[in-house]
Amino acid sequence: MTAASLPAPDVTSRSFWTARRVAGTLAPALTVAAAERGTPWPQPLASQYARFFRDGDGDRTVYEAHVAARQARLTRATLAALVEPAADRLDEVVDGVLLLCEQSTWCWAAHDDTFDRFGRVTPTVTDHYLDLGAGEVAGQLAWVDHLLGPALDERAPGVRWRIRQEAQARVLRPFTDRRDWWWLGVDHPIMNWSPWIQGNVLAANLALEEDPDRRRATTALVAQGIAAYWATLPADGGVDEGYHYWWQGAARALEAQDLLAFAGVDPGPAALERIRATLSFPHAMHLGGDWYVNVADGAARPLATWPWNVVHAWALRVGEKEAEQHAASYRGRPGGLFDERASLPRAVGLLSAAWADAPATAPPLVGRATFPATGVAVARTTPGSTRGLVVSVKGGHNDENHNHVDVGSVIVALDGVPVVVDAGKPTYRAGTFGPDRYDLWAVRGDWHNVPRVRGVEQPPGPEYAATAFEVSDAASSGGPATGGPGSSTAGDVEREVRRVVGPHDATDPAFDVGTAGVPAGRAAGWQARVELAGVYPVAGLEQWWRAVTLDPAAECVTVEDSWRFADEVLAPPVGPTAWHWMLAGDVHLTPGRAVVRFTPDDTPPDATPPAAMRPGGTPPTGATRTTRTTGATGDAAGHPAADDTGTPPRRALAVTWDPRAVDAALDVRTLDDPELSAVWGEHLTRLRLTARAEAPSGTFRVTMRPTGSGPQEDA
Repeated sequence: MTAASLPAPDVTSRSFWTARRVAGTLAPALTVAAAERGTPWPQPLASQYARFFRDGDGDRTVYEAHVAARQARLTRATLAALVEPAADRLDEVVDGVLLLCEQSTWCWAAHDDTFDRFGRVTPTVTDHYLDLGAGEVAGQLAWVDHLLGPALDERAPGVRWRIRQEAQARVLRPFTDRRDWWWLGVDHPIMNWSPWIQGNVLAANLALEEDPDRRRATTALVAQGIAAYWATLPADGGVDEGYHYWWQGAARALEAQDLLAFAGVDPGPAALERIRATLSFPHAMHLGGDWYVNVADGAARPLATWPWNVVHAWALRVGEKEAEQHAASYRGRPGGLFDERASLPRAVGLLSAAWADAPATAPPLVGRATFPATGVAVARTTPGSTRGLVVSVKGGHNDENHNHVDVGSVIVALDGVPVVVDAGKPTYRAGTFGPDRYDLWAVRGDWHNVPRVRGVEQPPGPEYAATAFEVSDAASSGGPATGGPGSSTAGDVEREVRRVVGPHDATDPAFDVGTAGVPAGRAAGWQARVELAGVYPVAGLEQWWRAVTLDPAAECVTVEDSWRFADEVLAPPVGPTAWHWMLAGDVHLTPGRAVVRFTPDDTPPDATPPAAMRPGGTPPTGATRTTRTTGATGDAAGHPAADDTGTPPRRALAVTWDPRAVDAALDVRTLDDPELSAVWGEHLTRLRLTARAEAPSGTFRVTMRPTGSGPQEDA
């Protein structure tokens, strides 16, 4: 074989693969590999593939789960053979490789164009579609070939030739011969697909392409594609797809950049600046523990182990100390270092000596972060500690990548755990990315922390956008700024705001400097303001400012909406104005007050639904129930008992408002989606505050602050 190699020790590096550190890290995966060796392999079926197109429910998860299980088993088999290249272990690898080579398509049904072009519900094997799934298989086979090449040549001559034939036909030639793939930015904005696919194409090219001229040409095309991705990121490093898809976009680009460096291609100065900026995004979204600010199709709690070694290595390279610190904080988490299910190259990367030898640190838990280009801001009461409140505010528009209808939405975490929440990513089905997307409750504005204005829900579309997004560092003693530019209170706003944060100020260390009068360790008062009038197609609406204030001294978040309609509005309201708040855990409602206590399992979740998800007394699957004025989704007092060890429950969050202005109700949403229930448990609750009158101008305020850990303090 004459192809270039990949940057990892192969099976001939016995000192690496037999090292005690590697064997210890791989022990759980090797135990699984030993148990499944010789048993039937996962078998994706044509009927499962066709179900996406024809069976009404648009399910894609069954087919994709079988494909993922097959690939995960091959990864474990490969790792086992690297540790001990015995005949039975190599045979297991060969079986998995040939099963993938015989698989009719590497493309996932949800992405294949075979139905649209030919009306077929089975793959078109003569016209391969290059999607995420095809890239993942090609990348995996390339790494298998590199890691076990000499052993495969000896045990199963011909298998490496077969890998090359399939990779050429299904991935390498489609990439070079067809340059109108939408994910390259042709008639579609570049998003996470581009670096994800191109990184896998590059791995296949470096390991499997034997023509040096074609290898160089394909490497050059990928280099152009990755540079184009970096150019689409804003200078502040924000990602509109959120933390979850950062790992499948920016992190994939970093991994591709590593392969490009191995091939002799380094990032240019502009790309390096984008890399430096976006490395700050993951830790800026950190709430505490495993919890992160989630927007768009993102989970608030990861459902897999991310390759923090990639962040750590790049942070060291570009000198981003907080990113390095945050990545290294995962070195000390039991069970958080290795997950072979992600992919073979990510699993191998987690074994690198540089990462394994990195000392564990505490996460930075930054006090302030602002990403003006995408309209996301985060602030916490006590930098460096999970104790207290963290609040995030989202501006942006309603046509972002993996968009949810959520302009103006607010998330509030208490002691590192989200309590006022974004439900996040539902399980993908046929309608998830089609014209019916916004029929999904988890995507709609009515199930985010935004108002419904005079009966009108936020609609999707790029034109429905925040027309202003301002973040300021206000004195902790000052009240919330109200009104917009040019309003009667604009002068008051100017006096209260000490410094308006622009794109360059967001990463200025001086931004976290304390203010006189603020307790030691606490950040200064903070406010974000979003103009929402442009988000609602409501007749006569001239102004709707949402001001979100964090007062560290009082340990309090205030959300104040101020609006103004034209003097003469001819059209009557189509319905009442209502404020919605999505709450996790148990909720106890009394007049003017809701006490929310969320006590999640501290074990990192997975998306496997438990055997019995519906205990007696809960609503039917996917249903909601409504409680008015008083009631609770927990016990009568609105709090759980101490656990068996006597440990008191977490602090609760008290949400308060003027009960004279609104009618309050709780809508309990039972979670039948395994990805949502893996994060939040059996239900979420929407607090619905409905205006009793429709004033032409006015202000409505909701306040959130911690309450005690005992029943006597929750009332």
